[in-house]
Parts: sequence; C-alpha cells; structure tokens
Amino acid sequence: MPTQLVSTYIPREVPLPPVPSASFFSELQWKTFYALADAIVPSIHTAATGKSSKDHVVSDAEWDIAVSRLSRLIPGTDAAQIATQYLHENVSSNPQFRAAIERTLGQYVHTEGKNGFALIMTALNTRAGSLIMTGSTTPIQDQPIKAREKIIHGWESSRLPPLRAIYRGLTGLVKKTWALTSPTISPVLGFPRIPVHGKPADGFKYEFLQFPPGNQPETIETDVVIVGSGCGGSVTAKNLAEAGHRVLVVEKSYSYASNTFPMNPNDGFINMFENGGAISTDDGSMAVLAGSTWGGGGTVNWSASLQTQGYVRQEWANAGLPFFTSLEFQKSLDRVCDRMGVNHDKVEHNRQNQVILEGARKLGYAAKTVPQNTGNGEHYCGYCTMGCPGGKHGPTETFLADAARAGATFMEGFRADKVLFKKVNGRKVACGVRGTWRSRDSYLGLSGPGVVERKVIIKAKKVVVSAGSLQSPLLLLRSGLKNSHIGRNLHLHPVIGCGAVFDEETHPWEGSALTTVVTEFEDIDGHGHGAKIESVSMLPPVVAPMFPWRDALEYKLWAAKMSHCTSFIPLARDRDTGRVYPDPVDGRCRIDYKVSAFDSKHIVEATIACAKIAYITGAKEFHTTYGDHPPFIRSENSDLESPEGVNDAALQSWIAEIRRKTPLHPERGMFASAHQMGSCRMSKSAKSGVVDSDCQVWGTDGLYVVDASVFPSASGVNPMVTNMAIADWASRNLAKAIGPARGEGSVMARL
Repeated sequence: MPTQLVSTYIPREVPLPPVPSASFFSELQWKTFYALADAIVPSIHTAATGKSSKDHVVSDAEWDIAVSRLSRLIPGTDAAQIATQYLHENVSSNPQFRAAIERTLGQYVHTEGKNGFALIMTALNTRAGSLIMTGSTTPIQDQPIKAREKIIHGWESSRLPPLRAIYRGLTGLVKKTWALTSPTISPVLGFPRIPVHGKPADGFKYEFLQFPPGNQPETIETDVVIVGSGCGGSVTAKNLAEAGHRVLVVEKSYSYASNTFPMNPNDGFINMFENGGAISTDDGSMAVLAGSTWGGGGTVNWSASLQTQGYVRQEWANAGLPFFTSLEFQKSLDRVCDRMGVNHDKVEHNRQNQVILEGARKLGYAAKTVPQNTGNGEHYCGYCTMGCPGGKHGPTETFLADAARAGATFMEGFRADKVLFKKVNGRKVACGVRGTWRSRDSYLGLSGPGVVERKVIIKAKKVVVSAGSLQSPLLLLRSGLKNSHIGRNLHLHPVIGCGAVFDEETHPWEGSALTTVVTEFEDIDGHGHGAKIESVSMLPPVVAPMFPWRDALEYKLWAAKMSHCTSFIPLARDRDTGRVYPDPVDGRCRIDYKVSAFDSKHIVEATIACAKIAYITGAKEFHTTYGDHPPFIRSENSDLESPEGVNDAALQSWIAEIRRKTPLHPERGMFASAHQMGSCRMSKSAKSGVVDSDCQVWGTDGLYVVDASVFPSASGVNPMVTNMAIADWASRNLAKAIGPARGEGSVMARL
C-alpha cells in the first residue's frame, strides 16, 4: 500500500510578488470585465435568495436538482450546506480572484492581448460598439446576467474574428482563475491541500552566487557557462564539472526548497512555470505549460521516463544523424535512467491508470507501464506538477546535486540578454553571456527591501544554451544569429483533454500521475505519426479550466464531478510544426502554432479509443475539451455487462458524429501542450537546422544548444529522457573538446 503522508506536514509558504498596478484598465473597463466574469461563473440563486444583478436566478426546481446532484458528490454530512455555498459563490466579490486576474493581465498577457481586451471593454461602452457586439445599446454590465451569458455564447461563433478571440481568451482566463482561487471548490471535491500519500524528504541544499549593490557590471570568469538548469542543462553541468572544468549554471527563475512543495496551484504556476503558466498560442487555441524554476521542467513534470523509440531514432538517423541509432546513444539513454533510478517494478497505478490498463486489456489495445524516475523507490504523490516533496528524482535531486558536489557554481535570478562573441579568423566565437541578476529577499519573495539588481558579464570559453524550446531560440536571436531555422520547426505534442465520470469516487489527484501508456495508435499513417493515450495529473485547478463552458450552471456542476473522474489525453506525435518568435513590443515568447488537419485526425482516433476505454470500464459520462464534441452520457438503463460492449448503438452513433466533424477546428476547443521541441533543431547541415550533431550552433565556435529544442522532430514520447541522453552525449564530447582540466579544479575565479 502507498505510504500515508505525515499528517503534520505543512509546506512552507512561498510569498508572491505584489500584484502589479491595475491602472492599465480604467475603472469603467474593469467594471465591464468583471460583469462578464460574473456571467461566466456566476452566483446562482433562486428568486427568493437573489439580491442583485450579479446573481444568476434559476427556478426552484432547477435549484433543487442542482443541490441534490451536488450533495450526492460531496463527502460529509454537511453536503447540502457546502453545495449552497458553492452555488452562491461570486467571482467578482472574491479578492483573491481579482488579484489573480489583475496579476495575469498586468504581468503575463502580452501587450497586443492586453490592448485587445481594453479595446473590447471600451467598445462595449459605446452605443455603436454595444449594438454590434451585443445587439443592444444598453451597456453589457447593465444587462441581466442571463443576457450577458447569451451574448458571450454568441461570441463563440461570431462572424467577427476578434469576438471569437475574446470569447476564447475571456472564458479561459475566468475559468482558470476561478479554479485557482475559489474558496468552495476544494470542499466540494474533498480535494486536500497536500497529498494524502507520500513521504516528505529533505532535498539537496544549494548555494547561489550573491552580489553586493553597485552601478557597474559585475564580471566573472568560468570555463563553461550553462544558461538554464533543466533536463539538458543539469546533465551537461554534471558531466563537465565531473571532468574537472569550471562550470557556472545560470537560471532566470529561482530555487525552492523541497519543504515548500507542493505549492498551492496559484503559487505554483506563478513561481515555477513560464509566464506564470499563462502561455497560449497566438490564436488562443492551445495552452502551453513549460517549467521555469530551478531544475526546469524536470521539477514540475510527472516522472514519466520513456526512452526514445526505435522508429524515431531511425527517422533521425535517416536525416543524416547516425548517432541516434548507435550504441553510444543507447548508453547515454541508459546512463541517465540509471542515475535517476528509473524503474517500473515499484510503480503502483492509481485508479485512472488502472482504468486505462484494464480498458486496453478488454479492447485488445497495446499498453504498458510507464517507467518512473523515482530512485528505484515508491512514489504515489500525484501533486508533482506543483513540486514534489519527496520521491521523484529529477534534475535537482540528481544531476544538479552531482554537479554541485563536483564543484559547479550556480546563479539563480539571472536573465541572459545575449551571448557574447569575438571574431577569430573571421569566425564568430562565443566568449560569454551578458545579462541581469536579481536577488530575492529573505522571505523567498522577489520584491521588497534588500533586493539587489546588477548587470553581470560572464566570460567563458564555451557557452551552452539550455533554456528550453521557447527561450533558447529567442536568446540566439537576441544575440544576432541569423539562421532562418531559429525558432521554427516547433513541435508541441498537442493533446485534448478527456474525462470519464464514474458512479464511485476516484480521487484522481492521488497517486502517480502518468504510469500507463496505450501505444496502439502511435503509427496511424505508417510513418511514425499517430497518438499515444496517457493520463494527466488531475489537480482540479489544472484540469477543470480545460473543459468547455457551455452554460454557467452546467459548468459548475461539471467541475464538481472531478472527484468521480479519471482522465485521458490523446497525445499526438505531430508531423506539422509552428514557430516561436519574440513579441515585437516587449520581446517575450510568442507562439504561432495551429494543430493541422493531418495531426487532428490522429487525435480524434485516439479520443475515440479513450471513449471506448471509458465505456468498457463502466464510465457513465465521457467529456472532451473540444467544444463541438458533446459529452457522451450513458443511458440510465445501460447494462454494464452487456455483451455488445463498445458496439453499443448509442456509443457508435456518438463516435460517428465525431468522425463526421473531423478534422478538428482549432477555435472550437482547448488544446494543450506540455512538451516543446525542435525550435533549434539538429541537422546535418546549416541549410536544414540550427545545430550540428554535437549540438554546436552552425556558423559559430564554442556555442552549443543542449535541450529539447535540438530534437530533429517530435520525440513521440515524454521528452525528458531523450533530452537528457542528447545532453549526456554532447557534454561528454564537449568535455573532450575543451581539453584537460585546469589544475585548480572547478573553483570559479572572480576578476
């Protein structure tokens, strides 16, 4: 049985930076915005209890049905009271909701998006604009809340692209912020603040360079500077430091001790994810999650440790990179897995992974256990996406700790502005990095008395960029490199979310998130493209916002079913690509990517398989995050042991309707990505990529990119192990290229 978490364990609180000024909107614009938010997640009342225009009034019969349904889901004797509080909750009256909205819009939404919101809010307060967008000259905040709800629904299918965009952006932002800040959703679900299972462990204690206040740039010297502490950077740091070279790892984000894990979801997104967890593609059709903390994505991922498959390795070898089919690459794969204690013997599947395995068995689908990087031990946490309090052996507990023991030096809070070059015999030779370092205060915050900000110049013989597929290409572009492939060829492993609802409680947030994979549909086109089926970490604030908003009351009732759900994701190995590029105003990462018709067909076939797995294992409902797919609701009279199985006429009719609507339209649902690859891809020549087979940037000396951005195409599996194996290979070659280590070892010298 899984270990029960010590009941007295309380994670250390991690304060947040202050909420930015909300002055980017006028008072009237904010009034309009919150009037819309209250229509998306309203306070629901009967005529007898409704008191204001903020209330969504339903009939007594509708109210009784809603309370009855919720009470059957809510644990405990006070279920009806909790259900009432949940239905009555009003988002605009919640200070935490307002603070989170203002932080997201003020800090994480790019200027173009922010201006778009402002323009719509302003137009809604003009007679002409209101008439065009709402059909009435009455300002939307003065209209009844049910009218507002109908108007927002109309925007979803509007002929005007800006209104469709505002629908996606507005509903997505409000749903996510409500799920993160609601005081009632956790009691409704019985969702605990900390995992029920697991064993807290003290993590490695890191030390980071500190600098005194000063007006002049601080200059330091090292053999190798590594920009980024994630999966690629950590392995590189270990190998180079153990080879005796002076290594400095710089990270733009910050380190948090294991006793702060798991953070609550709101704090975790802000502290440990790129752009506060608020990245989406330009068209708003896909949410993109990327780690941004000490240890990078390896700190917030779900332990899945799958090695690169043979057909992918052969594809890359056929592209002129024979290393991938060599024994040396296999040795690198095994070496990194051995260090992390990757195993499947100690895996205990939670309910949702058991559903996948059992359904696959009954349907004859190929499926297997996903190895976990758990130090050859047990790990039944479920909350790792907000930081693991103990059990997972990611970069912070393995490669970075090894690098520290070998003498590597670390700097957090350093944002690299550009790579520095010198000319030698007409070639660009990397000689360091320039950037800005920002300290943290004594309370782990990022602001307040004592914060120091300094320009820092790092002189180095070699520069390794390991900032990830979103940031590495931007750093190369800021550094003046002109290769047209930089930022292009972006693969995202697009998914849609699926949720199956069962009669019994499933507690899907308990237990290891991703321990099974169905491989039956991974090669639909015969050339290595298809989709795998996996599960996700079902923390309600992470999963609930992905699903469609069709009706205010229906959405609250759906979110309350999470405690009876299991999850699926059809994860496509995408053939077709997008790009990352810098925002023209503030330089932050922008993503231009649409799921192609080719790739969406594979997602649909895997989604149908998910529905069959859910059906054959007894699920009563099956939902997807694609808005044009209505949920499949099993008949009350359906026989769970019917010999027809998935040949059931109702299920087959639902499947036929989904196929009829294929390919998926990007604007009709919410896609997601947690894997970013290929934006600085490896190639046999500069004409087709950014780095060579040693990960050195074409046209330069001494500049390397070592992260998932160098993948020649999508890996088709969770990319951590592939990323680390490439880093192992490249860094061992780099250690040889640097030559014998200095006699003074790896102690950094200050100039």
